[in-house]
Amino acid sequence: MPVVAIDFETANEQRSSPCAIGLAWIEDGRITEVEHHYIRPIDMRFSGWNIAVHGIRPADVEDADEFPAVLARLRDRIERATVIAHNAAFDISVMRRTCELYDLPFPCFDYICTVQVARNTWPRLESAKLNAVCDFLGVDFTHHDAAQDAYACGSVALAAVEAVGASHIRELPDRLGMTAGRLTATGYTTCSSPGLKRRAV
Repeated sequence: MPVVAIDFETANEQRSSPCAIGLAWIEDGRITEVEHHYIRPIDMRFSGWNIAVHGIRPADVEDADEFPAVLARLRDRIERATVIAHNAAFDISVMRRTCELYDLPFPCFDYICTVQVARNTWPRLESAKLNAVCDFLGVDFTHHDAAQDAYACGSVALAAVEAVGASHIRELPDRLGMTAGRLTATGYTTCSSPGLKRRAV
């Protein structure tokens, strides 16, 4: 079973406004493929703040598919994988809210939050933000590019596997006292780390 790191960028403050998704596929302990897909938001409303963060503008996505077509191309592969995301609460909520917007069933998969993985693996880090963790690990990437963020997320998970002596990313929750999340066709459970104090993400 492969692992896939995902990252969404959104057009505005609504979680149901994805304008890009990045995916980094992990097999045999390495990142084997990285994908980037633009997504055309249903109302094409972009906020200046979001544009300032990720640099995606309406002209970049005007010819892109809307979310249902993008998800249809990815659903089978995602449902065969364990999904990881940095601050998974955000990315899973984007998936859920956008599926709800289009009246689509949620894809079904287990997921792991690499913010929680990083906090448990390297507890002395002052910040679990993706750029801070990658600076610590020496991972070079362009922040807020969806494909690059997915690659960075995958790199964090692989580094944690090595740090804790696990044999696979799927072992991380058990090794670190975490509970993996689960998205089903109709609902979800969160990825959690009982007893871990919350710090900046």
